[in-house]
Amino acid sequence: MARVVSLFRHPIKGFTPESVDSLTVQADGRIAGDRVLAFRFADATAPEHHDGLDHWPKAKGLSLQDFPGLAALRTDYDDARQRVRIEHAGAVLVEAGLDDAGRVELADALTEFVLASAEGRRIRRPGRLPLVLVGDGVTSRFQDRARGYVSVHSRGSVDALSDALGFGIDDRRFRSNVVVDDVAPWSELDWTGELSIGRVSFRTAGPIVRCLATHANPDTGARDAKVLKTLTNDLGQDEPTLGRLLLPPRAAADGSAEWAGGTISVGDEVRAH
Repeated sequence: MARVVSLFRHPIKGFTPESVDSLTVQADGRIAGDRVLAFRFADATAPEHHDGLDHWPKAKGLSLQDFPGLAALRTDYDDARQRVRIEHAGAVLVEAGLDDAGRVELADALTEFVLASAEGRRIRRPGRLPLVLVGDGVTSRFQDRARGYVSVHSRGSVDALSDALGFGIDDRRFRSNVVVDDVAPWSELDWTGELSIGRVSFRTAGPIVRCLATHANPDTGARDAKVLKTLTNDLGQDEPTLGRLLLPPRAAADGSAEWAGGTISVGDEVRAH
């Protein structure tokens, strides 16, 4: 029986995932508390627009794709107090709230950290500084695609990739919300139509084509795994793909039925139709 074995949310885009026992899927199809904050470049503090929706391309802010060293930071976001704590090597780098002064303090600390890292030259490019912390700390909005989604991959696919690499890697590299076990490797790429996780129904959207963010070790930030090349060259994929996107059922999307989301939990059964 396919089942959920891990759940994650990522309060700050590109930073530490939070392992949780349950997630709330909102009526808009996004995960509550997921990607509610983002550190953006100075020239990209307002959203772009795609198909009438706000879009925040990850290449225009701090993300693991271009700044893998961010993975070495440990972040904690207190939803109730709207307060961010960031640690590095066991010491507090910065802790502040989401008022104007706090946002500047957080952005300045991140700027100093990145400037001192191997990727420091990238943040010095025109239009990137000063960094700005955007988001209200509540609204889930900084997913890679304008529509938003719930992301899922199978433990079997990660294990198969580990075998091809010759060493073990873990689920956090892929920054999915849901990890499923007891299904064949890559089977999530074959899912079509509707799918249910516990009592929450979804429709399957596109597969997830991966980027350089997956090369970063989620503990150290070192690019220590050639994930993209292994997926295409060794595992024969046309594009480096692992995992799938989920959206509300089509009837909910076109307004012909009401869908309120719901709660998904570790241990929930996953049924692909």
